[in-house]
Amino acid sequence: MIPIQRTIILSILFLSISVNSQNKAFEVNVIGKGNPILLFPGFTCTGEVWKDLVTEISKTNECHVFTFAGFGDVAAIEKPWLPKIKDAIIDYVEQQNLNNPIIIGHSLGGALGLWLATDENHPYAKLIVVDALPSTGALMMPNFNSENIAYESPWNNQLLGMNEVSFEKMASQMATGMTLKTDKHEQLTDWILQADRETYVYGYTDLLKLDLREDIAKIDIPVKVLGATHPYGLEMAKATFENQYKNLKGYEIEFAEGSAHFIMYDKPEWFLEKIVAALKN
Repeated sequence: MIPIQRTIILSILFLSISVNSQNKAFEVNVIGKGNPILLFPGFTCTGEVWKDLVTEISKTNECHVFTFAGFGDVAAIEKPWLPKIKDAIIDYVEQQNLNNPIIIGHSLGGALGLWLATDENHPYAKLIVVDALPSTGALMMPNFNSENIAYESPWNNQLLGMNEVSFEKMASQMATGMTLKTDKHEQLTDWILQADRETYVYGYTDLLKLDLREDIAKIDIPVKVLGATHPYGLEMAKATFENQYKNLKGYEIEFAEGSAHFIMYDKPEWFLEKIVAALKN
């Protein structure tokens, strides 16, 4: 029997003083009925990335599927992008009277979930992190210091000025490394190309600036981490995750061996099994 489903587009509005206009930080599709789950996609992705998972877990849960500003069909907002999204989620959960929601976040969405869970007196019951780290910047840069990350940089200026042909070529190359499923490369490329260019540049800068390696010690709820191993192998993946999560007490981690970043595409059965088990425990 097909479960009763309801889909509501909801938006959080805030006042942008610099332009004296209102913009929404995200759109949300609400599907299913039961205990609330917030699903945060990765960078440039829409909520469509959760489609197969939501089909299953919405049978017993109310799934709030997010697409962030500047991605998909959601209009861009002014920077700082990520802090505004975090604040809007806090307002959303309060306004919707969500009781002990669970967060499932992939990549950027997982880092955002960690950030939300570091807040004192937060309402979240559990966090499931899919191939995300407390500090993306530390993974990419030796001797990382978040204070050195700025919006104005030669790399950001190069990306902003890149012509469409060059940008599409870059997007296509990036997509090939994020999943081993070749039939998904076009979708990932399209999401990158559809993204607002300034959001793509400055929003990623926000993510690089976010360093939660110390703050995760404040997290007081169960955390389940699912990690990918491709292309570096299991041992290097373990070392990276253990180093970044060392200040988080009592978390559980499992690795999808032979999977690239989009575990939900590369290991769909394994992924669904682990998510359902984490929700039940």
